[in-house]
Order: sequence, then structure tokens, then C-alpha cells
Amino acid sequence: MTADDPRIRRTRARLRAAVLELSAERDPDSITVAEIAQRADVNRATVYVHYRDRDDLVLDAMEAAVGELAAEAARCPYREAGPVPASLVALFEHVGARAPLYRRMLGPYGSARFCARLREALVVELRGPFAAGSRPPGHDDVPPEIHAHYLAGALIGVVTCWLEEHPPRPAGEIAAMTWGLIR
Repeated sequence: MTADDPRIRRTRARLRAAVLELSAERDPDSITVAEIAQRADVNRATVYVHYRDRDDLVLDAMEAAVGELAAEAARCPYREAGPVPASLVALFEHVGARAPLYRRMLGPYGSARFCARLREALVVELRGPFAAGSRPPGHDDVPPEIHAHYLAGALIGVVTCWLEEHPPRPAGEIAAMTWGLIR
């Protein structure tokens, strides 16, 4: 069996989904391999066939969520003026659809590893377009690397603040506010 095997992909997807669901419910450090296996409806030994340990699985599951969010941030046409880009709205919709997970992972008792990985992924995704000139006008005196770090930190800050609202405002509204701050 190889990583391309559909059975492996399905099993890993179920394990990732299970750990993300459990992480949304409580502190990821308190989740056991047995609970993950039960939620994914697989044998406990199956987890170890696919992952070294629980932390390896948690990081893999978080990587998918982080990658989706960072990809939406990179699609944003920062150089263009105009209405709120659909990709920025999609970024907040992505977070909103997974609000319990992001709230737990970015909250006061969240995961520093998740936050650092999210920031790193955002910087990586933003650095390329920024270096190619796709940044808001008027920032040419700031190196693209610093600009990417700045925006990554700002996005994480806005997302964290937004998730603390009860109830959070609609994704389109927070995206419009964020776009105003970016522009």
C-alpha cells in the first residue's frame, strides 16, 4: 500500500477529522489515541500504522486547516483597489465554519504550536506575491518579508478578536473591516 492508495487517504482523512472534532471540544493535549480511534471508527493500532504518535496526527490535521486558511490569504488581490475580495470573505468563512477549533487553538489556553504554524504558513503564502509586487500601494519601502510577517500577525489578531465576539459578526462584515485596515 502507498500513500496514493484510496484506503489510506480515507483512513487518514477520518483520523484527521476525528482529531479536529475532538480538538474543537477540548484541549488537544487531553485527547488520547484511543478517543481519536473511537471517533474515527478505527482500531487503535490503525492510528499507529499511519502516524508515529498523537502529536504527529494532531499536527497533520492542523496542517490541512492552516493550509486552507493561508491559501485564501494568498489569493487576495492586495494591489487592487475596490470591493472586498471574495478570497478575504472566503478566509473568514473558512474560520467561521471551524470556529470552535480556531477559538480553542488561538484562545488564551490554545496551542502555541498551532499559532506559530499558522503564522508561518501565512508568511510563506504572502511572501511570494508580495515579492512579486502584489501589495497595497505605498509600501514599497518595506521589504516583502517584513510586510508578510506584519500582515500574518494582523490577520491572526483580527481572527482571534472576531472569534471572541458573541455572536461573531458575519464573515463578510469582518472581511470588509479587515480590507479597510489592509488598504
